[in-house]
Amino acid sequence: MKARILFLIKVPQDRQDDFLTAYEKIRYQVASGVPGHLRDQVCQASTDREQWLITSEWRSLDDFLAWEATEEHRELVRPMRECITEARSLRFHVHAETAAGDT
Repeated sequence: MKARILFLIKVPQDRQDDFLTAYEKIRYQVASGVPGHLRDQVCQASTDREQWLITSEWRSLDDFLAWEATEEHRELVRPMRECITEARSLRFHVHAETAAGDT
């Protein structure tokens, strides 16, 4: 069963360039080299410029948890985490999905 991971984070305005640079450095590494990773997005709130959301979709929650437990994961995300002042992580199993054109 697919999984969706949400990270609700706060990034102060003076650290946002560093945060986006760090995200840019790792996103293709994760997308092409981490087993089970399907896609991710980084989003900025329209009403609070310090509020961000990172979503990622995984083949399974076990795939995400295995990746999250590695030293490689911790090292890759360290530059991003250094920019974050608040963080909350939510993990979901995807039970249904609808896309444009589905009937």
